[in-house]
Amino acid sequence: MKSKKSTKNRNDKVLIVGFPSNGLVGTFTISYLIHIQKMKQIGEIDHPGLPSAFFVENGEILAPIRIYNKDNLYIIISDLPFDPFLAYDFAQSTLGFCKKQKISKIIIVSGLGIIDHVSKKSKIFGLITHPSLEEALYKNEIPKFLSGSIFGTDAAIISVFRKSNIPVLMLYVECHPFLPDLEASIVAITSVAKILNIKVNTTDIQKKIEQLSIQHHNLMEETIKALHQQHEKQPQARAPQIYR
Repeated sequence: MKSKKSTKNRNDKVLIVGFPSNGLVGTFTISYLIHIQKMKQIGEIDHPGLPSAFFVENGEILAPIRIYNKDNLYIIISDLPFDPFLAYDFAQSTLGFCKKQKISKIIIVSGLGIIDHVSKKSKIFGLITHPSLEEALYKNEIPKFLSGSIFGTDAAIISVFRKSNIPVLMLYVECHPFLPDLEASIVAITSVAKILNIKVNTTDIQKKIEQLSIQHHNLMEETIKALHQQHEKQPQARAPQIYR
């Protein structure tokens, strides 16, 4: 993979990464942050393994993987689900971008599929690659993901970032594994906003997420196919154990 374009180096930069996963939690969360922060696209990421696809929004042609920026906040969002091999290349490309831009912290948002998920209030868990982020979990009252199994796209991405010196916070939100989960996305958005000290309006979130759910109907189908392929190749995952 190669990234296009760049921005000037700044201190204390934060990168948030989102891609299609269970419940489209990552996709919805990142899309809303781009919307509420009025972020500008500054580049995109290419890879020969990506399918020939573009997305059209408000008459604008968009590449599948894009880079956004406002002040010290950067976002990389993918509108296509990854297989583990492509995910590894995506992580390597993202890491290269982080080093070039001197990113100081990475936040990755993903869904934690629960088959019998019926709770109106989804729980959120945090997994960190560096002790420096322990305080972020404690300060924002996010239970730590203590034990369980991670495989597929998430595992491929973590395998790259955990070897780097850039601390990564993985946020997992309980969600429905086969349907776009609006409530889980709201939990993710409010949690990320709290970490970043960004003010959000829950009513505005609800309206925007409902709109995104309609727009990304086909994406959920493609994500389910990708997740099924990953599950077929991996052992059954255990639910996470947590502490507060």
